[in-house]
Amino acid sequence: MPEPERPQRPGGGPGSRSGGAHRAVNPKTPKSEQVTEAKNVPENENTTGRTPFGSAVAQGAQMTHPGPGVMPGLEPPTAADPVDGAAASGATVSPGAVPAGRTPGAGHPAVPAVLGGAVLQPQLDAFLAAHEDELIAFRRDLHAHPELGYAEHRTTAKIAERLRAAGLDPVILPKGTGLFCDIGPADGTTVALRADIDALPLQDEKQGVPYRSTVQGVAHACGHDVHTTMVLGAGLFLAQQAEAGLLPGRVRLLFQPAEETPGGALDVMAAGGIAGVDRAFALHCDPRIEVGQLGLRTGPITAACDKVYVKVTGPGGHTARPHLTADLVYALAKIVTELPSALSRRVDPRSSLSLVWGRVSAGSVANAIPDDGIAEGTVRCLDDEAWHRAPEMMKALLQSVAAAYDVEASLEYVRGVPPTVNEAASVQMFRDAAAQVMDEEGVVPTPQSLGGEDFGWYLESIPGALARLGVRTPGSPGEYDLHRGDFDVDERCIAVGLRVLSATALTALWEGGRPGDTESIKGAALA
Repeated sequence: MPEPERPQRPGGGPGSRSGGAHRAVNPKTPKSEQVTEAKNVPENENTTGRTPFGSAVAQGAQMTHPGPGVMPGLEPPTAADPVDGAAASGATVSPGAVPAGRTPGAGHPAVPAVLGGAVLQPQLDAFLAAHEDELIAFRRDLHAHPELGYAEHRTTAKIAERLRAAGLDPVILPKGTGLFCDIGPADGTTVALRADIDALPLQDEKQGVPYRSTVQGVAHACGHDVHTTMVLGAGLFLAQQAEAGLLPGRVRLLFQPAEETPGGALDVMAAGGIAGVDRAFALHCDPRIEVGQLGLRTGPITAACDKVYVKVTGPGGHTARPHLTADLVYALAKIVTELPSALSRRVDPRSSLSLVWGRVSAGSVANAIPDDGIAEGTVRCLDDEAWHRAPEMMKALLQSVAAAYDVEASLEYVRGVPPTVNEAASVQMFRDAAAQVMDEEGVVPTPQSLGGEDFGWYLESIPGALARLGVRTPGSPGEYDLHRGDFDVDERCIAVGLRVLSATALTALWEGGRPGDTESIKGAALA
């Protein structure tokens, strides 16, 4: 893939819009393809058995309270403002336009049509103008020096060094890789932003880019370098807010090791990484979505993924006399064909519980019934309750089939990751935040995936949401996917992700109270 196009300033690309505050500009989505999230909520809630933990601002609501980050000269207009007078008289003020008789500056800044953008957007614009090139260089450095799970020592050191330079105090995890870092006051709501930092054991096959992996057989082919850079950038921006006394709570940055292994999420939790956290948010690169777009879904967005190992044993014998022994190969074939269908009929079909075999082996010659055989596969599931029940159900079904053919069967069931189940209120916070920093059609529906993601471990304990960030260059030919040696991103996605994460953290902090609270802070809103 050719080197991604450089960010454009001040307008003309997915990372900006001309005139006024810079936003992520998104390709137009046909009305027939625009699916609202609210339609999926009842079914998703019935499937997962989960209910929302708290309230969120109604979709599309206009934010009118100054909220966090009100800087001198950026306050919303008052009732006597010429803009309001124009509106009252029926005059039209286009987005980003300067009203008649007013020029920007001299105490009269241009007023965007969306009031919320009048406060947060200029600060994000100024931050990115100063730091976007640095963040892109940081991502490229990580991409050129990828590290596998639990070996991310250089990556951890680079992140910690940059955080300390900003006056923050990162905490390295006990195993020496991965870290977390708090920003802002400890009282009130705490929101976590999570990034995974490990790479994949794949060869980097990109050509013609200066940041191609320098490590043989290791590559950032899942976008974790981008995730890390976006969370780092959002953290640096929010640290500026906190230093100015404008952060209404605490933000915890989670830089998690070993997502691909997996296991890193459990290490973060064991080290107290989510202690006191009220909600957690994460973005994941999606090369199917164009840069400047955000994919949202309520309920299960990724699946549980476990591994199963079945061993079958019997006395063995001659193929001429199967009636005098246990026909082990036939019994193994029955296990392989009957377990998947039987297992799927023990749970709600909406849980999408599936067992798929990847390896079956028995015997070595044609005329001898072997005395052992094996089958290995994966179990995937979108429902939390079904996932917890799967091991016992599979064990019972295995014993039932094995007994019918007089063989012994053992099951080794290895837990991977739970399904990632997005809480409705947290998804709405993503949506409300995106409305402040992206174009009107920037939010798109995203399908469920049967791939695994260990962010689900956090959501077993606290509410939160995972969203998909578009990284595909608009109009680019060919199809790209994750976990491929030629995977790359349009680097303008870094600025988009930073905006979304920063705005989401502020939205969640200003929601008011902890999950389950019925009353919000009076007048609290993201500006």
